[in-house]
Amino acid sequence: MSPANHIPIVDICNLTDFRDDDILVSRFAEYLQAHHNLIKPHRHTFYHLLLFTKGGGSHTIDFSSFPVQPYQIYFMVPGQVHSWDFAGEVDGYVVNFSTSFFQSFLLRPDYLETFSFFNGIAEDSVVNLSAELQVPVAKIFEEILQHSTHNNTFRWDIVRVLLLRAFLEIDKHTHSNKLPSIPFFNYTLLKNFQKLVEKHYISLKRPMDYAELLYITPNHLNALCKEHLGITAGEVIRNRVLLEAKRMLVNQNLSISEISYTLNFSDNSYFTKFFKKYEHITPEDFRKKSS
Repeated sequence: MSPANHIPIVDICNLTDFRDDDILVSRFAEYLQAHHNLIKPHRHTFYHLLLFTKGGGSHTIDFSSFPVQPYQIYFMVPGQVHSWDFAGEVDGYVVNFSTSFFQSFLLRPDYLETFSFFNGIAEDSVVNLSAELQVPVAKIFEEILQHSTHNNTFRWDIVRVLLLRAFLEIDKHTHSNKLPSIPFFNYTLLKNFQKLVEKHYISLKRPMDYAELLYITPNHLNALCKEHLGITAGEVIRNRVLLEAKRMLVNQNLSISEISYTLNFSDNSYFTKFFKKYEHITPEDFRKKSS
């Protein structure tokens, strides 16, 4: 059984408001009122964008918590776990779109991955807009909302263009791309390594396994990770396993043994030792703390 099935999953088809099968656009206050049950930890099968224009409290992405403030925007990729705990009146814009929404529109299927805020790392996915960006970006989101309600042939292409414009403006002003100086070949290797880890982290846990798939030596892979990511290849793999373990521990219906088995550990004791060694807390205590 896939670990993604162990925690509540929200699909665009389950949501309402202005939507079709690939996209939903709404004012956030209306969305929040209609889906107040989503305050509990859950995953999305789609990309999730939220621009706050007012409000407070906090929201959590993959167990990293961020204070909510006006003109903050967060970008989530499919599979991430999040929850929120808002305070006061909260509003803004929410846009959910499927993984296929841009595929027929862009020549490069991995184009969105070039934006640092879509790399799946929680700390990179929350952006506080600068004063010069607040009004222009909010205006783009208002245009997206208005066009989403129009009944014309090209409305979703217009929305696609407006979304890309917002992404480009935010990326240009935040300068948050962490890999700007990497030679193209090394950049491609790192991205392919990260994609392979995402696909195989349960079954392949050694850097040499990934190096073999990439047709490079383990030393080369490790040197690339240390130079450009600041951690070893082994840590990249280990961090992904730990993240999935934490995501699964949120589900109270799963036993520690089931989680251990799903993540391909030889036994429950080994999983507990592994988790405590790197998180400095037992899986049981992490679950209690998270609940």
